[in-house]
Amino acid sequence: MEDRITYVGLDVHKEGIVVAVAEGGLRGEVREYGRIANTAAALDRLVRKLGGEGVRLRFCYEAGPCGYGIQRHLSARGHECVVVAPSLIPKRAGDRVKTDRRDAAGLARLHRAGELTAVWVPDAQHEAMRDLVRARLDAVHALRRARQQLSGFLLRQGCHYGRPAWTKLHRRWLAGLKFEQAVHHIVLEDYIAAIEAAEARRDRLTAQIEAMLPDWTLASVVAALQTMRGMALVNAATLIAELGDLSRFANARQLMAYLGLVPSEHSSGASVKRGGLTKAGNKAARRLLIEAAWCYRFPARVSRELRLRQEEQPRPIRGIARKAQLRLCTRYRKLARSGKPANVVTGAIARELAGFIWAIARCVPPAAG
Repeated sequence: MEDRITYVGLDVHKEGIVVAVAEGGLRGEVREYGRIANTAAALDRLVRKLGGEGVRLRFCYEAGPCGYGIQRHLSARGHECVVVAPSLIPKRAGDRVKTDRRDAAGLARLHRAGELTAVWVPDAQHEAMRDLVRARLDAVHALRRARQQLSGFLLRQGCHYGRPAWTKLHRRWLAGLKFEQAVHHIVLEDYIAAIEAAEARRDRLTAQIEAMLPDWTLASVVAALQTMRGMALVNAATLIAELGDLSRFANARQLMAYLGLVPSEHSSGASVKRGGLTKAGNKAARRLLIEAAWCYRFPARVSRELRLRQEEQPRPIRGIARKAQLRLCTRYRKLARSGKPANVVTGAIARELAGFIWAIARCVPPAAG
């Protein structure tokens, strides 16, 4: 006799979890279970009450700020648990009532119907690397903000450098500035100190990424991606930390769609209308690919730094990287000459770049970890 399946929807919050249960079968009952504490002991009690002889439990909850701890806890105890993409949950038109109980019941019902899209759940080590690269991105944003604040202060005081900023010559120019008000010197020194602190934080986190990388199961994929133009160590590590194991994508088009680099479409009958990029999926990974795409506006060449990164990689990977550079540099110039806007050109190059990244990742199986 087959086990009876019970679908459990969890609406997760910091302090508590609202639980709803859907019995197996298309017309099975969907009922509210109640609220439990968001603790491991409370989850174990829930499993004991809902489970039993001949009962299989299938849990689901939305991805959110509470992370993947619940999924790991339930999976370690032999229960199926999926983390759902919130943006892909079907919504009924005209539904204007939202409560925790309705959300939990809706998750249980849709999970039973197979209408939910699960996200990829990283292991603890991968999540730690992702947190590290995101901390570095936060440091980069803080540095940019500190520099903008200093530039705004100098603009208000009528001080214009007129040359590339944040070089050694620029810092010497800052040190030689004179103001009528003595307090402005204090303000200048404070802004400079904030910039130096942000730079130190960025460099410190960059060093931590380099130190953690050799022990990571996807380090070989990161090294292989560095054979490509625009993919130095930090960019490659950040991209793989955000995307995870690329082998879960059956083809390159799935990766492009996941990154939101494919055009939107609104077609009906004989009318076909395509718009801008969907911009779905991982925002940080998409931004990195757009930044890398700008490198291909220059003619194809292998710099000394790029050659050093390619030396220890096998010939098939170097061949894909070479093919990518030749194609993308040529395509960038062709699209630019046709009069396409720069953002449209870089979006197209980033989309094809994602395809080459997928091809390289296929050649490098992740190390056992």
